[in-house]
Amino acid sequence: FMQVLAADAMQPISEIDLLDADERHRLLVEWNATQRDYPSYLCIHQLFEAQVERTPEAVALGYEDQTFSYAQLNAQANRLAHQLIELGVKPDARVVICVQRSPALVVGLLAILKAGGAYVPL
Repeated sequence: FMQVLAADAMQPISEIDLLDADERHRLLVEWNATQRDYPSYLCIHQLFEAQVERTPEAVALGYEDQTFSYAQLNAQANRLAHQLIELGVKPDARVVICVQRSPALVVGLLAILKAGGAYVPL
């Protein structure tokens, strides 16, 4: 980068390749090769619960200085799901959620799905 910039100080930075070919391939191809086969008959919250069973103490969520294990996140989502059901959330009910990016958002989304609802983000 510095060599290219030194050779032509007037060249716009947007036109300088910051990554060499190997780094670009690693970043764009290798690290993004995340395609996996999932059972099409399971919902997201069911896949999450299966992960809870496999690795309950593993870190599921990190946010700022907080971490939550799969078991902790699942327990919070289950508590909220039961409250939502008591409030009348049934399968296919739309539930509006308005929360900033935070653990509360993840708990809320999982809880809505566990209650059978469909979340509507605001």
